[in-house]
Amino acid sequence: MAIERSNLLSMMKLSIKVLIQSSLSLGRTLDSDYPPLQQFFVVLEHCLKHGLKAKKSFIGQNKSIWGPLELIEKLCPESVNIATSARDLPGIKTGLGRARAWLHLALMQKTVADYMKALLDRKDLLSEFYDSGALMMEEEGAVIGGLLVGLNVIDANLCIKGEDLDSQVGVIDFSLYLKDPANSETPKDDAKMTAILDQKHYIEELNRHLSGTVTDLQAKMDSIEKTNSKLVEELTAATDRINSLREEQEQLRKENETILQSSQKKEEVRKHLQDSQVELETYKQTRQGLDEMYNVVWKQYKEEKHIRQELEHELELQVGLKQEMEVAMKLLEKDTHEKQDTLAALRLQLDQVKTLNLQMFHKAQVETHMNPRFLSSQSPRLFSVLRLGLENELRTEREQRQSLQKALQREQDNSTELRTQLQQLQGLHTELQDLKHEKQQLQQTCEQQEQALQEMGLHLSQSKLKMEDFKEVNKALKGHAWLKDDEATQCKQCEKEFSIARRKHHCRNCGDIYCNTCSSNELALPSYPRPVRVCDVCHALLLQRSSSTGS
Repeated sequence: MAIERSNLLSMMKLSIKVLIQSSLSLGRTLDSDYPPLQQFFVVLEHCLKHGLKAKKSFIGQNKSIWGPLELIEKLCPESVNIATSARDLPGIKTGLGRARAWLHLALMQKTVADYMKALLDRKDLLSEFYDSGALMMEEEGAVIGGLLVGLNVIDANLCIKGEDLDSQVGVIDFSLYLKDPANSETPKDDAKMTAILDQKHYIEELNRHLSGTVTDLQAKMDSIEKTNSKLVEELTAATDRINSLREEQEQLRKENETILQSSQKKEEVRKHLQDSQVELETYKQTRQGLDEMYNVVWKQYKEEKHIRQELEHELELQVGLKQEMEVAMKLLEKDTHEKQDTLAALRLQLDQVKTLNLQMFHKAQVETHMNPRFLSSQSPRLFSVLRLGLENELRTEREQRQSLQKALQREQDNSTELRTQLQQLQGLHTELQDLKHEKQQLQQTCEQQEQALQEMGLHLSQSKLKMEDFKEVNKALKGHAWLKDDEATQCKQCEKEFSIARRKHHCRNCGDIYCNTCSSNELALPSYPRPVRVCDVCHALLLQRSSSTGS
């Protein structure tokens, strides 16, 4: 490998020397058909292929110098145009053809030395393509890079399109470098040679200067690499910090959304509270009016009830009187019938007495005719006795008749009075029925009002419960502040220090920070749609409150 490097270096020096001498003697722009230029590209191609690693593919092993030349595009951004042109040339299908086209374009732009120097400075990248003893990996490569600086004096105009760069045979023609001993050098050639040697010395001095510059650049590259590693570490730390800040931002955004939802719910609660207060005021006014109406109706009901009781008592008395009067009427009618029967019997007796008196009178007249003396002696006394007896009986009958007439008149008066009282009782009964109907209507009205009051009371109790819930939510929203993570170093309940194993957890009710053991309970809160984490104290308090509210 060392002998090959030395031979290739010698051939590169010789080809560059011949190319520069011939181009200066020619005095014009070189083209692609110029033999020394063709041999220069062949020698440079052999130098780039020395020690090149073979890449395995499906077809087989392939050695191509296009891979190392592609690195120059990353190292020198200004070479992008050359690489793009080499790739886009029509008719070129292989990597070797693209590499040859790249070298032709770089030579025309007089940037071969600069690009090769940038490539030779990155041995770490070249190690992927070359073995350890390759020319590009050793000092000979740096020497060739210095020799290529002399090509900047050459002007070349090469036509790449239409040439078959893929199938060109890269064979070195040594005939160009063999000297003819019969042909002696002329003074003109000596002058040219002197100029070339001066240029060579200048180039060597420039090469040494460039070597020192390369060393300085290598030291700067090492410091830049160290700085780059530090920057990479700082970038990693900054990336981690950015990620943590993003997570914190996401958490803050979620907390902001939670606070926004809580504020919206608080606003809704405040509006509901105002509506409930207005509804409560309306209910109080309605309740007051209903109470006054109820008191008036209740007073009327009591008065009607008292009147009804008095009427019922009076009705009972009248019913008793009616029954007594009916009994008295029946007795009176019976007595009247008996007295009428007695009167008829007395009249019958009177008629019988009259008949008897007439008979006796006739009998007396007959006896008078028959015994006038006896009649004349006894008739005055007898007639007087009969007259007295008849007068007494007639007087007695008259008195009985008058007494019976008076009793009948009294009974008739009593019957008339009883009929009048009966009519009054019937009127009172009708009035009692009307009062009963009115009482039923009042009772129905009273029951409806009581039912309305019960419904209003139920609605009021529900409104009070809602107001208490709203007050609790408002109190929970106002009174409890959300404690920040940085403000708590230990659990509020068990007072144990927080660590990686014992993490922090917020109680969604009071906002304080607890460990997992002291905040393992979950309950549904008014400000959250689903059950959330609460501490043990809030859990017991909320359970007690919910049980008392349910009872």
